[in-house]
Amino acid sequence: MNGASPVDLPEETLRLRLARRHPTESITVFFPMYNEEENVQAAVASAEEILENVTEDFEILIVDDASTDRTSEIALALAQADPRVRVVRHEKNLRLGGALKTGFAQARKDLVLYSDADYPFDMIELVKAVRIIRQADVVAAYRFDRTGEGPLRTVYSFGWNLLIKALFGLKIKDVNFSFKLVRRKVFERVKLSSESSFIDAELLIRCQYLGYRILQMGVDYFPRSRGISTLSSFSTIRKMVAEMLRLYPELKALRREVRRSGGFRRPAE
Repeated sequence: MNGASPVDLPEETLRLRLARRHPTESITVFFPMYNEEENVQAAVASAEEILENVTEDFEILIVDDASTDRTSEIALALAQADPRVRVVRHEKNLRLGGALKTGFAQARKDLVLYSDADYPFDMIELVKAVRIIRQADVVAAYRFDRTGEGPLRTVYSFGWNLLIKALFGLKIKDVNFSFKLVRRKVFERVKLSSESSFIDAELLIRCQYLGYRILQMGVDYFPRSRGISTLSSFSTIRKMVAEMLRLYPELKALRREVRRSGGFRRPAE
């Protein structure tokens, strides 16, 4: 027999072979970026490597949130060299909420994944997520081990997840983790308004209330190797809480409206 047997192959190779055998829907991977000149090329290269094994129809979208370093220059060069790469630039910094809204609105493919540019997870996990989303509308990843982000951030994350669950009934293990694969058609009904990092919670809450099916998957977590996460900042947390309080009446009203109309039903295909 020529070639290695399945049991001899690395897990990553097996997953890529499986992806090739099961062609999937088209995919947009987008990166919200602010001053990520050190990560742009690696992020795009890694996404391309995996996407080429998952689908023949994909695009990589870079949302440059008014970077002041060479992020825009590098991103535009990548887009010029490869038509599958696109760049959308904000003239004013709109922070994570604005960058995510732009990415979801500009995506052209059937499935949309967003990730931080410094890759807190291995992009090979997309292969697994694509299989899972065949039975769902949203795949939300959670970290197997969050302790690598430091004790303070771990406490913040744990407390935030408990708060969102208590206030909105959202049964998600890791609300703000930047791995969410979403069917683009979801945004025909889900209209996001957050400007802060509360947008992760808003997306999942609106999807749950409107009857979209959310499945979760665990992934290994790789802490940021450069700089400090904005979610470690008290000012960022304060803005998230303020926006949560602002949107709380609207989101609860949405839940009541859905209940009056017959409950939580997944929209028909």
